[in-house]
Amino acid sequence: QVQLVESGGGLVQAGGSLRLSCAASGRTFSTYTMGWFRQAPGKEREFVASISRGGGTTNYADSVKGRFTISRGNAKNSVYLQMNSLKPEDTAVYYCAADTVYYGDLPGRYDYWGQGTQVAVSS
Repeated sequence: QVQLVESGGGLVQAGGSLRLSCAASGRTFSTYTMGWFRQAPGKEREFVASISRGGGTTNYADSVKGRFTISRGNAKNSVYLQMNSLKPEDTAVYYCAADTVYYGDLPGRYDYWGQGTQVAVSS
C-alpha cells in the first residue's frame, strides 16, 4: 500500500497561485494513478484533477480547467497541483488520492487518501 502526505496549502488572495504537493511512500509510486479532490465545509468531496501512472493522460473538473495543472514526478514519488487564478470558491481542504487502476472522478474508487491540506482564497 501507499501513504500520502499533502503540503502547500495556505491563504491566498483571489487571482493568486498556490502549488500543492503530495508525497507518497510505500509501494512503487509509478504503479499508482493519482487524483486531487477537494471538500468545502458542508459540501461533498468533489473531483479536481487526475493523472495516469505514466503522466500521459490527465483529467480535470470543468470548474478548474485552464487554471489548474496536475503533474507528477515519479522519481520524486510526488504528484503536484499548480493552481492559478484562484477564486474564493476554490476554498476547501484538498486531498490527494491513489489507486492502482482508476483515475476518474469518483472518490469512492480510490483506495488511498492523504489527510488533506487547507486552501483558503480571500476576495
